[in-house]
Amino acid sequence: MTETDSNIHTRHEGHLRFGQAEQHLEGEKHLREQEIPRQAPRIVLVGPQGSGKGTQASRIAEHYGIAAISTGDVFRQNVTDDSELGRQVKAIIEAGDLVSDALTFEVVRDRLGEPDAAGGFLLDGFPRNLDQLGMLDTFLAQRNEPLTAVIELGVSRAVSIDRLTRRAFEQGRSDDTEEVISNRLAIFERETAPILEVYRDHGLVDSVDGVGSLDEVTERIIGALHSRGILPVG
Repeated sequence: MTETDSNIHTRHEGHLRFGQAEQHLEGEKHLREQEIPRQAPRIVLVGPQGSGKGTQASRIAEHYGIAAISTGDVFRQNVTDDSELGRQVKAIIEAGDLVSDALTFEVVRDRLGEPDAAGGFLLDGFPRNLDQLGMLDTFLAQRNEPLTAVIELGVSRAVSIDRLTRRAFEQGRSDDTEEVISNRLAIFERETAPILEVYRDHGLVDSVDGVGSLDEVTERIIGALHSRGILPVG
């Protein structure tokens, strides 16, 4: 065999191996797609204050082309629109009271009924406790649209306090003392963390490390959702 023939033969083998590798990858992809049915992105994002939850919610919702629904944002929008619900919320807040679970759910339920939430949604800040969880599950069961994933965005209490303290300093919020922040975290641990156990029993929870760059955390969340068959449309 001449040197030229040898080179041609080597290239042929290289192309053959490359083609076989491509076929192998395609085969693995096909098997994965068969094993993991595609699911609609109906997601709840749970994490303590300072976990970066709000930022990640926007990023994930944009990646999947779904509605990012934050209870705080929905409250503010209803107040701005001067809707009936908005007037109720405004009166409660101005009186210094907390918005009830029932009214909070009513606001979220109306938001879930809007057209942009039909293809999927990401809930940020709801449910906050077991009562709200029950309301949401009943509502979604009636629509035959159960949640497909719950992301637990985990950071330590020390990291949360450090992030929130720095943010308060940068924004000039002197009322956000370490004591106030610690109290907010205690409320999360007491009222919100228990919903994770319920969702964990249903096999819905993926715990994601919330420490790292924004891109790193986003990639971890997308990876966890991809493993459940939750993929972008198209």
